[in-house]
Amino acid sequence: MGTSSSSHPSTSAAALLSRRSASARSSSGESGARGGGRDQKLSSSRGSSEYVRRAHHAGSWYDSSSSVLDSQLSEYLRDASDDRGTEGGSARAPGMVGRPRALVSPHAGFRYSGPTAAYAYLALREALSLRRGEGRPMTIVVLHPSHHVRLDGCAVSGATVLETPIANLNVDSSLRSELLSTGDFLTMDRHIDEAEHSGEMQYPYIAKAIVDAAQGRGGGDRDNAISECRVLPIMVGALGTSAERRYGRIMAPFLSRSDVFTVVSSDFCHWGRRFGYVPNGEGSPIRHNDIADYIEWLDRQGMEQIEMQQPGAFADYLRKYSNTICGRHPIGVWLHAVTANQEAGTESVDVKFVQYAQSGRVKSMDESSVSYASAVARMSTSGGKN
Repeated sequence: MGTSSSSHPSTSAAALLSRRSASARSSSGESGARGGGRDQKLSSSRGSSEYVRRAHHAGSWYDSSSSVLDSQLSEYLRDASDDRGTEGGSARAPGMVGRPRALVSPHAGFRYSGPTAAYAYLALREALSLRRGEGRPMTIVVLHPSHHVRLDGCAVSGATVLETPIANLNVDSSLRSELLSTGDFLTMDRHIDEAEHSGEMQYPYIAKAIVDAAQGRGGGDRDNAISECRVLPIMVGALGTSAERRYGRIMAPFLSRSDVFTVVSSDFCHWGRRFGYVPNGEGSPIRHNDIADYIEWLDRQGMEQIEMQQPGAFADYLRKYSNTICGRHPIGVWLHAVTANQEAGTESVDVKFVQYAQSGRVKSMDESSVSYASAVARMSTSGGKN
């Protein structure tokens, strides 16, 4: 759970490529594990050469066939919509009425986390169905963790295009330039970008939401919709709490723009010896029937802090329980951006988790599981200018 006291990305220790242990690998993508060794450096350049990012995990973590993948995601979205009894396929928790502004989604292989992610992506599809100028996102920022490099800051993708089997997504080079001009962001190279799955697992769902929303607006031009809406992936390193706050405040004015939507990529508890995390319920104030119940209780303690938009309390929770939430740093940065915008009076949101699942129900110390949770942030009706 490494942290860094540095507030700027340093040249000498910008990032180090790690090899996951063989026991943590999963070609089917139950989980991306949690980091590892150190043997290569990510370039500290703030303007590396551009590239087309290939769909590196297609064919293993998700289907490489456009028609098969589209059908699979359609089924997940339909099932999520039917389950929530949502009108028009939106993802609304009770009491939430504002337009969608952000989501939290898991990033395991779709056979594991795809059904859970669908509950969050209903909200993006809803937002993209709005008219242009009335809150429809034109840029989608993806905040994702780093599983393979040591990074003490944040790094933007250097890609111009993100390939997916559904449709290729254009990168928002203008917003990237704005962030790079602050001097606080590094640029990923192609190797680092393509190796990281936590951003990539969001791209097919983003493409699917864009295409479906265009069709829902009355048979809109699919290619034009894909061309108009741009994406900017941002890798968030192993930041200390002060650095999370700093980066959250840097990003806050960008994320509060009415045409920017935020996707936060994170799995939740990685339980089991292969993840080096095997608490069995000690310290819990309630009795649990099995380990799976304890894991859910543990996850929901953190989910509650996220819903309450309390980055400090979320950090305290992580220190207390050491829960293996691999997207804890992207979540922390996003929460600080949310609170900064609320304090500035530029935007206020309500955050609710809309679905939770586990890859398997653990009952013995010899088993393992990964938790998946989806959340949606909507404009609060009680405040905010946006």
